[in-house]
Amino acid sequence: MKFFRAFLIFFLLPAGLVAQHALPDTIDANYYPGIILLDGKTDDSVWQHIAPINNFTQRELNFGEAASEKTEVRIAYDKFAIYFAINCYMNDPSMMSAKFMQRDFDYWSDDNFQVALSPFNDRRNGYLFVINPNGARADELISNGEEGTMDWNGVWDAKTSRNSTGWFAEIKIPFSTLQFNKDSLHHWAVNFERDIKRKNEEDLWQGWSRDYSIFSLVNAGTLSGIGNIGYAKHFEFKPYALGGWNYERSNGFTYPYKIGGDLNINLTPTLKMNITANTDFAQIESDRIPVNLSRFAIDYPEKRDFFLEGYNSFEFYMGNSNTVFYTRTIGIEQLQTVPIIAGTRVFGKVGKNNIGLLDIQEGKFDTTSSHNDLVLRYKRDVGPQSYIGGIFTNKAGAGTSNQVAGIDASYTTSKFLHHRNLVVAGNIAQSMNDFRAEKNSLAYRIYSDYPNDLVDHFIAVSSLQQNFDPQLGFIQRKNYEAFNWHLVIMPRIFTKYGVRKMNFKPFELAALRTQSTHQFESFYNETRIVGAEFKSGESFEVNLRQTYDRLDEQFNITDSIYIPVGHYFMHVSEFAFSTFHGRRFWFDTYYNWGTFYTGKIQNYNASLGVNFSRHMNMNADYNYNLVRFQKGNVATNEIALYFNYAFTTKIDISVFGQYNSFDDLMRLNFRLHWIPRIGSDLYFVYNQGHDNIKQLDMFRPQSTTGVAKLVYRFAF
Repeated sequence: MKFFRAFLIFFLLPAGLVAQHALPDTIDANYYPGIILLDGKTDDSVWQHIAPINNFTQRELNFGEAASEKTEVRIAYDKFAIYFAINCYMNDPSMMSAKFMQRDFDYWSDDNFQVALSPFNDRRNGYLFVINPNGARADELISNGEEGTMDWNGVWDAKTSRNSTGWFAEIKIPFSTLQFNKDSLHHWAVNFERDIKRKNEEDLWQGWSRDYSIFSLVNAGTLSGIGNIGYAKHFEFKPYALGGWNYERSNGFTYPYKIGGDLNINLTPTLKMNITANTDFAQIESDRIPVNLSRFAIDYPEKRDFFLEGYNSFEFYMGNSNTVFYTRTIGIEQLQTVPIIAGTRVFGKVGKNNIGLLDIQEGKFDTTSSHNDLVLRYKRDVGPQSYIGGIFTNKAGAGTSNQVAGIDASYTTSKFLHHRNLVVAGNIAQSMNDFRAEKNSLAYRIYSDYPNDLVDHFIAVSSLQQNFDPQLGFIQRKNYEAFNWHLVIMPRIFTKYGVRKMNFKPFELAALRTQSTHQFESFYNETRIVGAEFKSGESFEVNLRQTYDRLDEQFNITDSIYIPVGHYFMHVSEFAFSTFHGRRFWFDTYYNWGTFYTGKIQNYNASLGVNFSRHMNMNADYNYNLVRFQKGNVATNEIALYFNYAFTTKIDISVFGQYNSFDDLMRLNFRLHWIPRIGSDLYFVYNQGHDNIKQLDMFRPQSTTGVAKLVYRFAF
């Protein structure tokens, strides 16, 4: 009966009761002609005559109630930048959670304050700037009002201070960091969120529905009062120089050095061009290579700065881990760096037109010849949240001429059933060689998504024909027709017993048949019998999985153990538990067991995080598999260790180490990062690799690399 009442409340409340905009929903920025000193103290004269906004409302834990702690925001600007002054008052500052100081910290596990801006004022795309009480900074690019890309690093700064009444911050964002229309008077979408971790409290200025996040810019407030500004600096030049050594046990020492750079040009206030020459990514953290017992390849995340800004502008996803464009096909072959000679990108908006162009010239690598990579992506805004668009990719070189052309469209609304999210979308793509299409070289996907707090429902049909070949994309599997369907129900019941919400998943299924023969190929389903998130931050799940797989070819697990051709029905049971990540010590674990093709499997995974101080943090992951076959057992161990020591918010040391017994490797990555001025970076990077663990000699690795790299920013 309680669940039925909750269902009616969530689905049938009139829109007026759930608009979730509190007056005032507009904040004015005040022009200040003097110098604004960024010191984290908000009692300076510039802020004294500016009226703050303070009408924050809880999304969690107590939905719709006023924030339990007072928060004030003031905004000022000068010719070059916009400034935010934030007062985060606390009844008991000793309970503050502030564990990190480094750039791009795990802000979701700290007290933090977030600023979401949509200078385009399209209420779709924008920027998220996050700080914690230590002055640590994180930022994300917001795309389509749905998600953020955290690996983007904008040019901005922040300072904080504390006293017996709370913590206080000043944020400075240069206008040259943002893209916006050229208007005499600006009206931007803006929203603010404050998270108080010890209470698991989330306070928003506007749009505090549990169905939305701060990325939902369509529900943001309005920033007004900014006038007569433009890009004071149209060009950003970031040259780099690096030098170091490389040692391979088989080849000895080499001493590489390199120079290159990026030139960023603001063609218009909303359209940016990047030009890169002799591109280098030596400072990027090494990939974590996980144990993979499946017959499918792994798609590794993009970490390279050049490809991250505007990353989502180029996406064209076909479902089931397949995508038409995957940036890691550029400059990387078999996890090895391929030289990028030069390249350019143009991305941004012209009116309602979203434009993305990428053109990269790659150099030779081993047996791979030089080739050119071209991607064109276009989207046209339709209505408040929807779009139509298309993509074209071309990979051309000696013996290679591959193209893909596709179109897509999405209808998105946050007003379905008055106030719910709904997405209905589809795409279709054709691959070609030498601009000629082969038979059976199409791919398509149609889906409907209802991602909301009480009910999350998704259904899709898709297909990749057997000759679909996007050579600038990532294809985990093809020659299939797929049906995907999941339903998750998360009622907020048993709250008097400390439960935040329950989590039931009646099904999450994927059924695939071979496209060329229409024979049933594979089936996967996960049922969550019960799960819960607690007000304390802990959570647990109990899951059951059923899998069917038809193997037409032998599948090798190791050199001596293989899975023969056949039809396989498998089942796995799983228990998962997670503690609250806002504590100094947190722990996640899951254990599953069941059948695996011709054998039986046990899998155990554990993650531990330790906050020693605001300067020093560590977390470690351990994964263990034991698969028992008649012909023998396969046991794997994987350990990944992450360590960070931040001297200040602009100098930190990070260490990443990995041991993988299945792939017989050990890796160590050490990085010192110093930000001498915002936008410029100095790196010292050391990598060590061992590829034969059975004959491990820590003092004689197979390979070592040491690199010093300076990137310096000039704006003019």
